[in-house]
Amino acid sequence: MTAPTTLFRPFTRLVTISILGKEVEVPENNPLLRCFQYLAPETVSCGRFCWNEDCQYCRVKFDVGEGSASHTALACKLMVQEGMRITEATTEIRYALRDLNLTSEE
Repeated sequence: MTAPTTLFRPFTRLVTISILGKEVEVPENNPLLRCFQYLAPETVSCGRFCWNEDCQYCRVKFDVGEGSASHTALACKLMVQEGMRITEATTEIRYALRDLNLTSEE
C-alpha cells in the first residue's frame, strides 16, 4: 500500500504567468491544467476534463513572451513556464476559472 500523494508535482516556488491578460502565480514544474486547479481547486476538479488528451476541453493558445510565436496545446500536457501567456482558452477552462474574473474572449 502506498501513501496518498499530492495533486501537484514537487515545486519550490511559484512562477508568474498570464491567463487572458490576468497575471497569476502558479507552481513551477506542473502541467498547466494542474496549475489551473491550483487557482480554482473546486471548479477545475469538477470540470469535464479527462486529463489524458482525449476530451480536448483543455486546449489553449499560448506564447512565452512578447514577440514569441503563438502555439496551440492541451493544458493537461503542457508544462508551465515562467512568463507564459495564455491568450485563448476553451469555454470549459474559462468557465472553470470564472472566479478569477478573466477577460472574456468575444
